Amino acid sequence: MDGWQLNTRSKRLGPLLLIWILVSLPASGQVRLPRLISDGMVLQRNAQTKIWGWAAADEEVSIRFRDTVYHTTANGNGEWVITVTGLKAGGPFTMEIHASNHIKINDVVVGDVWVCSGQSNMELPMSRVSPIYAAEIAESENSNIRQFAVPQRYDFNTSQRDLVSGTWKKANPENVLSFSAVAYFFARELYAKYKVPIGLINASLGGAPAEAFMSQEALRAFPRHYAEAQRFKDSTEIIQVETQDKIRIDAWYKKLQESDAGHQDSAKSWYSPEIDTAGWSPISVPGYWADQGVGAINGVVWYRKIIDVPESMAAKPAKLILGRIVDADAVFVNGVLVGTTGYQYPPRRYEIRPGILREGKNVLVVRVISTIGIGGFVPDKPYQLVSDDQTMDLKGTWLCRLGARMEPLTGQTFIRWKPLGLYNAMISPLLHYSIKGVIWYQGESNVNRSLEYRELFPALINNWRHDWKQGEFPFLFVQLPNFMEVKAEPSESEWASMREAQSQALSLHNTGMAVTIDIGEWNDIHPLNKKDVGKRLALVAQKVAYGDRKVVHSGPMYRSAKFIGNRAVITFTNVGSGLRAKGGDLRGFAVAGSDKRFVWAKAKIQNNKVVVWSEKVPHPTAVRYAWADNPEGANLYNKEGLPASPFRTEE
Repeated sequence: MDGWQLNTRSKRLGPLLLIWILVSLPASGQVRLPRLISDGMVLQRNAQTKIWGWAAADEEVSIRFRDTVYHTTANGNGEWVITVTGLKAGGPFTMEIHASNHIKINDVVVGDVWVCSGQSNMELPMSRVSPIYAAEIAESENSNIRQFAVPQRYDFNTSQRDLVSGTWKKANPENVLSFSAVAYFFARELYAKYKVPIGLINASLGGAPAEAFMSQEALRAFPRHYAEAQRFKDSTEIIQVETQDKIRIDAWYKKLQESDAGHQDSAKSWYSPEIDTAGWSPISVPGYWADQGVGAINGVVWYRKIIDVPESMAAKPAKLILGRIVDADAVFVNGVLVGTTGYQYPPRRYEIRPGILREGKNVLVVRVISTIGIGGFVPDKPYQLVSDDQTMDLKGTWLCRLGARMEPLTGQTFIRWKPLGLYNAMISPLLHYSIKGVIWYQGESNVNRSLEYRELFPALINNWRHDWKQGEFPFLFVQLPNFMEVKAEPSESEWASMREAQSQALSLHNTGMAVTIDIGEWNDIHPLNKKDVGKRLALVAQKVAYGDRKVVHSGPMYRSAKFIGNRAVITFTNVGSGLRAKGGDLRGFAVAGSDKRFVWAKAKIQNNKVVVWSEKVPHPTAVRYAWADNPEGANLYNKEGLPASPFRTEE
């Protein structure tokens, strides 16, 4: 008797007989679905779309969807798969699954499904960039853009078949705050262009290196990573490492707390508005204390500023914007804790409750902890007190005092970033789900291993394509943006080398790259401009995934160089409707002769080629463009407004 028959007949059965039948049904006979197959899901159109799950061994399973019924029988392990073909975009629909039980899945739409993966710049949610995208968030209501957030977990021993949690969420002003910002803007562009539902499966984790997303079989080609994956199969090893980390870190913070002079007198803690500041020294905010007399030390430094609040701001709620602080902070206004952040990357945006601010003099105190490297307030960030339409600039001279000097803290062992772990727990459970393609934003954690990345990244792409068993699906990725301080002279660059390694993956079929060297931030590894990243990825998708031959999807890409006398002539692909120098003379080029010593060069556009020369190099043999961590000023674009990718002509 199948579940549907039981439900329709049960009214005629006696209570005891009904109970006997129900408890006699084997638990394994209840059909179970993976988390992805659930209310609100987006199914891939025009594909071999799989619906799968688990049941009793040899149990018959049927699916009713869009007026068609599909049948299958579970295998001896209770696994079953039904393939639905030829689905056209649309919805919402209802899907019903019948076996020994009956499952109804509501609000199903059919469109294009994209896996969105990588590290923090893919993970970074819309809430993080909300101050610059308030209008976009307010207008985000769209039931045809949906995200499924994959739980951030690792497993070194088993390729998981399902996720521990997760639901599909529609874009709206509340839900979109948890969407990947890059992925949301990518989806928004595609929906505007094609008007088909877009599903986003967000499987990303901040700080994760590429090898964490690779299978055990793929890692065999990289013996060091393979060996490390084997090491962490031992749970006792994980416990030992985590225990040692905790003991070391707890001891460091305990000593810090005990040593901090700002906390020695509980009646006169340094966050108190009434303390004597005779021993405090002036310091500039923003800035790092290593450059301002405190010295290159780790530990605690207290900052203090008197701010004069007008009557119009007094007693009202306000926002305290403190840019970014390295590494951790606790912030007090008039002795009241208004916020704290435990690590350096998030923007500091703290809410001040009504009644804390008062007219006249107010005391702002920031306790800053530096664990390693330099500590302080990151330059070129906003430092403001905001209430309604009034803004008070907080930059300038503050007072500071050293609370405690500490030895640098050896960092935590991030086991979740080790090879294999994320693949098993976050990628493997997705492999049955039919997709349109992948968007990938990662590389920062591999940047000091760019030579390896030339092989590692293509291996990851091939690994996923092999295991997904959906052919060479589109794999689109973001080239790393500009970052760190500008160098006055041409120099070597790990970030430039990584961008080159990323671009070499374009040799694989059905890949595409979004160049972002003009939309990063020198002082932030997490630049806020995620809208243009998503838009550029969407342009690449239109070309690679949707076959739009007319779209200009990329900026100029280096093709070849000819050296004629004292000049080099550079040829490009993806010139669109023509090359142009954005904002003035062409900049960002360097040349070298046989001595390999690069100097800045002059450059001009001629017949959609770039001619490069320098009076200092009479016989050039090599050219570089935008070859720097932060190639500020590099301004070669096509007329469609897309930047040229950095390159070098020498091997």
